[in-house]
Amino acid sequence: MSIQTLSRCSIILFLSALTSGCSIGNECAWYRSSCMYEGQYEQGEEDYAESEAQRLNKNSTDRLRRSSGD
Repeated sequence: MSIQTLSRCSIILFLSALTSGCSIGNECAWYRSSCMYEGQYEQGEEDYAESEAQRLNKNSTDRLRRSSGD
């Protein structure tokens, strides 16, 4: 196969993956509204969601600090 043919195939595969609903990376990063929940929480679920968000934010901050050399 020539480089031109490979290039065309890779572009076609990439575009078909995007249009077929396959996500590249985090889907919420592309379509944040698709990850937002607007219904009622079950008992204890809201507290869990808040504590989990705090934990993830702290981990992310710690990683950022480590990568910047602080």
